[in-house]
Amino acid sequence: MSLENLLSQHPIFASLRPFTQKQLVQQAIPRSYQKEEWIVHDQRVWPYLFMVEKGKIVALKESIEGRSLVVTTIKAGEIFWGLAFFEDEAPMPVALVASEDSRVHLWSRDRLLPILLKNGRMSWELSRLMVKRMQRASEIVEDLAFRSVAGRLAHLLVERYQSPNTEPVARDLTLDEMAARIGTTREMVCRALYSFADDNMIKITRTEFMFTNRAKLKQISQGMGEK
Repeated sequence: MSLENLLSQHPIFASLRPFTQKQLVQQAIPRSYQKEEWIVHDQRVWPYLFMVEKGKIVALKESIEGRSLVVTTIKAGEIFWGLAFFEDEAPMPVALVASEDSRVHLWSRDRLLPILLKNGRMSWELSRLMVKRMQRASEIVEDLAFRSVAGRLAHLLVERYQSPNTEPVARDLTLDEMAARIGTTREMVCRALYSFADDNMIKITRTEFMFTNRAKLKQISQGMGEK
């Protein structure tokens, strides 16, 4: 899908006049990234807003000990921004990394701010999106604070792999990637996975999962039924 079509369908840009949308297409800075390529590291001043045309970008929080947490995933048609887009010289609280081959379009603060200031509906929709992102951040904090590693992993498995119990599904995440999504280590993920297998909730091979008791996994994801 072309950038012009993406803008016309996105709630934040849809209210703009066609002429202004075309201006944004002309002003956009296209960038392509290969899988696992870094777009920007945390603590860098990065005054841009971007839209993903294709692929996926993850916002990654890293600790001093080397552990990672995937804060959010930005998919095709979605937007994200650096803090410096809104606050002068504010550093990035997360890193941005392509989780697959991706193409994005960036707008600098200097280019986009005049349009934001002139279009109240656009600013309102951007504010609504910020609220949704804040709600998601609150959910992440709540999970880390109140849900066990087993509960967080069960939630990830139930939400990501939706196939019936009798059908195997491909393991499209490594142990490290699963750990990054639930804020733990690969060792803890491995331990929890094999605990689920020992309790006959899941069968595991090197390349596939087969869910044998999805209901029990869902209970654990909700904080029930844990040992």
